[in-house]
Amino acid sequence: MGKTVRVFLMRVVLPDRPGSLGAVASAMGTVAADINAVEIVEKYEGYAVDDFMLELPVGVPADSLITACTSVPGVEVVWLSHYPEAWGLQSDVDVLNSMTEEPDRAEVILTLEAPQVFRITWAVLVDRATGTVLAQSDLAPDLDSAGVAALGPLEELRDGELPDGWLPGWGETLIAVAPFRSDASIVLARRGGPEFLKSEMARLRHLAALAL
Repeated sequence: MGKTVRVFLMRVVLPDRPGSLGAVASAMGTVAADINAVEIVEKYEGYAVDDFMLELPVGVPADSLITACTSVPGVEVVWLSHYPEAWGLQSDVDVLNSMTEEPDRAEVILTLEAPQVFRITWAVLVDRATGTVLAQSDLAPDLDSAGVAALGPLEELRDGELPDGWLPGWGETLIAVAPFRSDASIVLARRGGPEFLKSEMARLRHLAALAL
């Protein structure tokens, strides 16, 4: 039997007041969306940024989710993307446990698990001294020295944007960089967005600092 639902990740900005989350959930229900998980990504004065993992029946246009959510006053859909794998809200804890159990491989473990932990497209672990790739997740491009150079500085925590064509055949890509205590740095990448928030950069810095 074929699949009857598709899984999506949606990032939404909504007013930080009682009833807003319920109103958004109700709006999603009008297009038969089934919410699997909600995570508060960031809060700032008067607003919150939430990530929703949800299922949408095959045949229901994904754009209908955007229309339904933005019908709620004050709500903005920042990003909507098909997401083929399930994820857990305990991903940070799980990856930290793995890093603790195998401290000699902590940097590699974080790199390989980063797509699920940060809901990104791919990640690479780069030796800053030699410019070589030490590990990469699924879907990551095979980077030569020129490809690594295109990522930009790797010595400090930062986010950035790689323009369309930064690598032959690759489109606009948002990246986040964090150095480990060693000579290695991790690079997270999202093709097309959403941008990395301050809270995500703080999580990345924290996890990188725990890799001994």
